[in-house]
Amino acid sequence: MGLSDFTEVADLGVTIAGQNLDCRLYHFRLPFSGFEHAHVVLGGESFVALAEGLQNALWALGGVPEQHRTDSLSAAFRNLNAEAKEDLTTRYEAFCAYYGMTPTRNNPGVSHENGSIESSHGHLKSKLEDALLLRASRDFETLPAWRGFVDEIVGRGNARNAKRIDQERLALKQLPLRKTTDYEEVHVDITSSSAFILRKVFYSVPSRLIGQRLRVHLHDDRLECFQGSTSILTLRRGRAQPSGKHGHVVDYRHVIHSLRRKPMALLNLVYRDQLFPRRAFALAFEALLGGLGERPACRAMVGILALAHERGCEAELALALQADLDQGVLPDLAAMIERFRPKDVAWPTVVVTLPSLAIYDQIATNMGAAA
Repeated sequence: MGLSDFTEVADLGVTIAGQNLDCRLYHFRLPFSGFEHAHVVLGGESFVALAEGLQNALWALGGVPEQHRTDSLSAAFRNLNAEAKEDLTTRYEAFCAYYGMTPTRNNPGVSHENGSIESSHGHLKSKLEDALLLRASRDFETLPAWRGFVDEIVGRGNARNAKRIDQERLALKQLPLRKTTDYEEVHVDITSSSAFILRKVFYSVPSRLIGQRLRVHLHDDRLECFQGSTSILTLRRGRAQPSGKHGHVVDYRHVIHSLRRKPMALLNLVYRDQLFPRRAFALAFEALLGGLGERPACRAMVGILALAHERGCEAELALALQADLDQGVLPDLAAMIERFRPKDVAWPTVVVTLPSLAIYDQIATNMGAAA
């Protein structure tokens, strides 16, 4: 038997690049051998999170248990109408059927039926807490770095139980030839604003896609966008705000050409904070507003963003902006353009020696003689 459940990890206080990370863990366990798998989930409990985490767990295990047990999945069903609940149930049962597992659930309110994984939640989080203390930092540069950290801690536990895991693998079913669907598929239309709205989140896309219809695979942490069968774009998945307001996932590269035509639009953009790729850009705009006023500040900031896009120097430009701010100097767009302009390179001297045209007469004569 394999068991699945979700657990909160807010108490760990993990941050990504200095920003608080709102996440939880999907946790899979085999009670007999103690095999575990944990997957960082950014959204709430959902079929997508369950399917992606469970599928990854089975492939990491290398086999399929006879039964798969979950709780009542009440969180995944929350706020769904009867039709949506029936669809989710059908998809979950089809997922288990694909892997040849018998799906079972705990009786609502009988928590001890899932005790084999509930109790291990605490052990797993204690291991993560101890490892974070030894690491001396709870901040990770990227989300993949945090996920890799979790995988390493879980992997150590599996290594200690290697003999029992190998013993249980003998009783597992074989994996299918390939993975099955662990995402939701939706279709979106790209508006004239070079964007689309999905699940109360505004996503920007390259302007070349305006007027197109995209097929979107909705994962827990990302959107994979397809035009026909061709993958053309992967976007970070956003979430609506707790207050119910729309969320925003915006890439400045997608909208910079529009902003260059109307720089003052930057001042009141509802997604302005999402537009700045790094904190140094946001701080620079605040300093420019205070030192130059609205119109010059907007023009300068749009120029800085355009420079980052056109020269591909986002990281270096952020360091330069931060250095100016640390010295109490306002960023100078002209100086930045000069600093990051292409370097002057001497063109090589190419000498082309043309053959004499008489050689063609000789070739024609030789060919005639040969004929």
